[in-house]
Amino acid sequence: QVQLVESGGGLVQPGGSLRLSCAASGITLDYYQIGWFRQAPGKEREAVSCFNADDGTTYYTDSVKGRFTATRDNAKNTVYLQINSLKPEDTAIYYCGIPGEVRAAGPDTCGGFHYDTWGQGTQVTVSS
Repeated sequence: QVQLVESGGGLVQPGGSLRLSCAASGITLDYYQIGWFRQAPGKEREAVSCFNADDGTTYYTDSVKGRFTATRDNAKNTVYLQINSLKPEDTAIYYCGIPGEVRAAGPDTCGGFHYDTWGQGTQVTVSS
């Protein structure tokens, strides 16, 4: 059974940093792409970062470019999201997910694929 567990969230002041982790079990991460999404209060879940299979690059939503960096450690079966220069508008529950095999567009999609396996999320709150 595939399981994703996020950790590393917390309360941080504006300008601060956090490193979120997503530990995978039940799969070998070498063969999977993991995307990061977030859901702010009252808003739909949005893609933050994922691997774009169309051009082989890492996608970042415009609002986080230059501040967020996604990395992975296959030996630890874990992916990370380093988030720097945090802003109050980054406040959200952050999720990692695994895409299905069907190309799609719309909610819960990134890099051309729909994500259908999720962790429980980790809360990031940016406030002074």
